[in-house]
Amino acid sequence: MSEVKAPPKIDSTLSKGLGLLEALAQSPTGVGVTDLAGEMGLTKSNTFRLLQTLKALGYVKLSDDKLYSASLKAWQIGRQCIDNINLRDIAAPEMNQLSRETGETIYLAVQENLSVVYIDMIDSVKPIRSWNRIGGSAPLHCVGTGKALLASNYDVLRNSVKHQLTQYTDKTITTISALDNDIKLAQANNYAFDQGEFRDRILSFGASIHLPDGETIAALGVSLPDINMPINGEANLGRLVADAAASVSRKLSSS
Repeated sequence: MSEVKAPPKIDSTLSKGLGLLEALAQSPTGVGVTDLAGEMGLTKSNTFRLLQTLKALGYVKLSDDKLYSASLKAWQIGRQCIDNINLRDIAAPEMNQLSRETGETIYLAVQENLSVVYIDMIDSVKPIRSWNRIGGSAPLHCVGTGKALLASNYDVLRNSVKHQLTQYTDKTITTISALDNDIKLAQANNYAFDQGEFRDRILSFGASIHLPDGETIAALGVSLPDINMPINGEANLGRLVADAAASVSRKLSSS
């Protein structure tokens, strides 16, 4: 008979303090001691002591009107955790699956200013293939991964990118109105499609990868020569890359 493991012991003071910090992080305007105590099911005196400890450690700040709110220290720790994520390792299973399903070149890309930079890739197994390299880059507005990243943050990036719509092929989008329509379609489909807009006759698909708070940190992509595109292949390839990116995002939510 297998031994039943006892549940781990939880320090009640620590758990209450973290609960307070989480509650404050969700409040946009700050919370008073009385309201916070009622929300957390604690006494006012216990709540006050915990808040003073969190304040002394720099996790909580007190406004002039006696409202407590979370400081940026918690955010800074969260950013350090994000910086330590090995995204290549996390996304590797999905990239390998995309490679098996499509046989085409697979990319993992991140944004750098108004470009994407490829931080990992898997080469196509087909005789006729698209090609780039790890560390290579491309403009956001004319490749699948770039347009996926644009679509995730278009309200912020639109004004900057509209002045940088350089033409690379006869299919490159060069007007902001056309880009608006293309991004709207990408947002509706959950994937972006490049119709040979950066390199002639090289097509690509991209879908964004998100952190639990919705922030976009990367994109997965599939790239192929137009001669390799199967009949009715756009919807299928778009779905595959969107599903793969969503899978990576779910893993980031549980990590």
